[in-house]
Amino acid sequence: MEKFFDYFDGRYRESILKKAPVDDGPVITISRLTGCDARQVAAILADELNHKFGITKWKWVDKDIIYAIAKELNTDTQRVENFYKGIELSNISEMIMAFSGGFISDLRVKKAIRDVVLSMCKEGFIILVGRGGVSIAHEIADALHIRLIAPFYWRVENVMKKKEMNIETAEKYVVDTDEKRFNLIHAFMDKKPLNIDYLFDATINRSSYAIQDIADMILSMYEKKVYRQIADRKRINIMR
Repeated sequence: MEKFFDYFDGRYRESILKKAPVDDGPVITISRLTGCDARQVAAILADELNHKFGITKWKWVDKDIIYAIAKELNTDTQRVENFYKGIELSNISEMIMAFSGGFISDLRVKKAIRDVVLSMCKEGFIILVGRGGVSIAHEIADALHIRLIAPFYWRVENVMKKKEMNIETAEKYVVDTDEKRFNLIHAFMDKKPLNIDYLFDATINRSSYAIQDIADMILSMYEKKVYRQIADRKRINIMR
């Protein structure tokens, strides 16, 4: 966790953002529809990657970003959370915050999120769950972008069990959260395509596989795409 907070030191982050693109990563992003258990997948995957390659570098990150960005901006976590949830401030709220000296614009929150997430991705060995990661890290070559999906009512039932909701509440929660996550991916893109499927290297149906199986599949895809191209690049450099 100490390493995580290094990204909120301005000088440290600036040095990472200036890294040559060839040195960026590796990074894995996991986007998901609501109720697809991405955090559990990421936790297992991080352990498997560290065990497979005999290191301790791989970490997975999700909501920790919210609290640290709020601290950096000297604002409350709800302000950052609201950006993620797509909640716009009312004009009255903006006025009150401006007069009290506590106004933080959406643009400033967005920039802080982008800079922090991008610095994590560029330094590498990060599994990023959501947070617009697939958009922010789309130019990093040594990256694997995964999307987890599942049928609507499978996800509703999963949410009902985990959050102890009735079916009506769970249905609304799934629909609303799906929309917010889609909008968040759009927020960090220059163009706003209706279909975002092309952003991902693979899409996995959570209802078809156990959490452990999905983690195993992602590990295999990482080896075949990212680890192989890193190894090939090193081999070419040695031969020069």
